[in-house]
Amino acid sequence: MRPIMKKIEEGFFKALMLACTAAVFVCLALILGTIIVKGAGSVNLDMLTKTPRGGYYLGKGGGVLNAIVGSFMLSIAATAAALAMSLPLVLYINVYSKHSRLASFVRMSLDILWGVPSIVYGAFGFTVMMLFGMKTSLLGGIAVVSILILPIMARGMDAVVALVPDELLDASYSLGATRFETAFKVVVRQALPGMVSAALIAFGRGIGDAASVIFTAGFSDRIPASLFEPAATLPLAIFYQLGTPFPEVQNRAYASAFILTLLILSVSITARILTYKFKKT
Repeated sequence: MRPIMKKIEEGFFKALMLACTAAVFVCLALILGTIIVKGAGSVNLDMLTKTPRGGYYLGKGGGVLNAIVGSFMLSIAATAAALAMSLPLVLYINVYSKHSRLASFVRMSLDILWGVPSIVYGAFGFTVMMLFGMKTSLLGGIAVVSILILPIMARGMDAVVALVPDELLDASYSLGATRFETAFKVVVRQALPGMVSAALIAFGRGIGDAASVIFTAGFSDRIPASLFEPAATLPLAIFYQLGTPFPEVQNRAYASAFILTLLILSVSITARILTYKFKKT
């Protein structure tokens, strides 16, 4: 009787896992299919090479070059800022303060920050900007997005660095290396593929977020010439275009979503390729 029950139990959970896997692929296919069907046909050279002209949101000419460039400027700068904060933090809790209460507290804090909705980050950034008399700008968006993706990048790097064997660190110390030398010459070298993947995942999260920048980066039909000018992003361009009553403009929103999806897909594929190449070396 017991072997039969075990087989039934195993079959049930196997079917459940297959059903969940199929549900994930179906959802992905439906999302991609909707974007491709509604948006791919509206993608043209003007959308990629021109900024919005007068009446763009009424169905006239132009494109979303301002949003594409703005998204890259904001996300690359925010990723660099988050990396500058994440790398020392991760190395400290894994090399200088490993297995301590401080390390546990830092990880718990990062987990809490990871769970905070992005609109809360946007509201917090807007409050701080108002306190200092700042207007919506590229700089404000960079600051908020860097804080938004900080826990994602830091926890991703932390998970990879934690896999570096303690024996490797002990061997480095036994050869006379300092903790600083061990952290940057041993730990970083061993965990570099995972760190690159964590940074790219954080970049993808930053370039696709709208709630955190709607109050901080603002929106502009021009490409920002300085950090203190408003900057458009693709998620907000999609949001504003979908909000119009004109079908042509709504189709452009799906085209913008198609462009954004391709960008994020390219980032994901790049992360995979880099990880594979680093592993081979």
